[in-house]
Amino acid sequence: MRKYVLYPVAALALAGAFIAGTVLRPALDKDKSSPKPSASAPAPAQQPRDARASAGGAVPSMMLPDFANLVERNGPAVVNITVIARSRGSTGVPGMPELDPEDPFSQFFRRFGVPQPEERIQQGQGSGFIVRKDGIILTNAHVISGATKVLVKLTDRREFSAKVLGVDSRTDIAVIKIEAADLPVVTLGSSETVKVGQWVVAIGAPFGFENSVTSGIVSAKSRSVPGDDSAVPFIQTDVAVNPGNSGGPLFDLQGAVIGINSQIYSRSGGYQGISFAIPIETALNVQKQILQTGKVRHGRLGVRVQPLTQELATAFGLQSPDGALVGQVESGSPAERAGLKNGDVILQVDEVHITGPGQLAAAIAAMMPDTKVKLTLWRDRHKQEIVAKLGGEEAQSAGSDAQPGGGAEESGRLGLSVRPLTPAERRQSGLENGLVVEEAAGAAAFAGIQAGDVVVAVNGKPLRTVDELRAAVRATGKGTLALLVQRGDGQFYVPVKIG
Repeated sequence: MRKYVLYPVAALALAGAFIAGTVLRPALDKDKSSPKPSASAPAPAQQPRDARASAGGAVPSMMLPDFANLVERNGPAVVNITVIARSRGSTGVPGMPELDPEDPFSQFFRRFGVPQPEERIQQGQGSGFIVRKDGIILTNAHVISGATKVLVKLTDRREFSAKVLGVDSRTDIAVIKIEAADLPVVTLGSSETVKVGQWVVAIGAPFGFENSVTSGIVSAKSRSVPGDDSAVPFIQTDVAVNPGNSGGPLFDLQGAVIGINSQIYSRSGGYQGISFAIPIETALNVQKQILQTGKVRHGRLGVRVQPLTQELATAFGLQSPDGALVGQVESGSPAERAGLKNGDVILQVDEVHITGPGQLAAAIAAMMPDTKVKLTLWRDRHKQEIVAKLGGEEAQSAGSDAQPGGGAEESGRLGLSVRPLTPAERRQSGLENGLVVEEAAGAAAFAGIQAGDVVVAVNGKPLRTVDELRAAVRATGKGTLALLVQRGDGQFYVPVKIG
């Protein structure tokens, strides 16, 4: 594994000088053998400051951006978020779910000497920013994942317990609310007008250092992150972002929020020059849906695509490797019904030019189910246009039972964000029905359910739709649900106690 070592800048400068065979001296320590200018000799001509800077290639300091006013205006609207989560250690029994100590199953296992895990309290930190004066705050979904309590601290040191209004794991956006009025808010901008090379500023709490400011430039736009399957065309920057910055705002030089700092690309786990932000348009779309309906819905086309290389583009008769190459069309999907075929290259969705798979996923996910879209394809060495009616990917998105007031959806009392299995997932898993867990928080996470699990049945009844899960939660009231969960190749029941 490659290791990196930090050295003081001054030490590096001295090392460079000795390596070059020279010794650094103060400017006043001149060579004594140099002739002194006589009193009658004319003084050397003085160049104007700007001219000297131009000749030496240096940029005058007045041309560098000053972020002080930007931070003064927007800093009060950036908040620090602390999350409290309960977790349990391993029982040491493979495949055995974690049980509530009050659950009858737990007492049964204890009687026969099966080790039970101890409860642990975990604390995490992140950032967020206020978008409405009545206390609406945007942050990352992963910041509050699994939280039983969310605390928000303002720059004036006031602290509030926050209610989780909704989360969307597909875009990593969460909306929370604190009970306060006349709060400072950020100015919302647009990531679409930002150009690569422009200055940007981040405010957040890296490693818990509250309200820290870092700056840099936009390195790239519409970036797909390796290993990330989210539907986000990330903004790549070289702004220093570290654990604790997640959920904080990314500002342009006009002081408008253009993104939400979300990820870093690193070998060490800390900042190494590459960070990613979610465009503010993506976040506002999620916020709007959560506030209006309590859930987030995404369009679905039903294709598996891959990026084009120059070699593939040449083979298909394309001049440049722009577009998304269709490798598989899911059976019964909107793509199949529209006539998409393996080997098609999707060049455009409506008026959006597609440069790669990430941009295609983001464009489709930003649309609502049942939307009709015009797809511009490259097929048989010429362009074609077809119209597709999108299907839906729906993530139930309500606060966990630990948040005061809970959420609008009954499944929110469970703390689960779920969606139906896709046709491809049904074939791969061998299941006819079930709900895929996209996010687990609250009671469900405490019981041991994880993202990627498939909830097959509830109280012995097979699950086909999210509405059936809601109905089961409603019928149970304050009690325990028995969820049949498939994880990998195994199935087991998990008792989830809801209040």
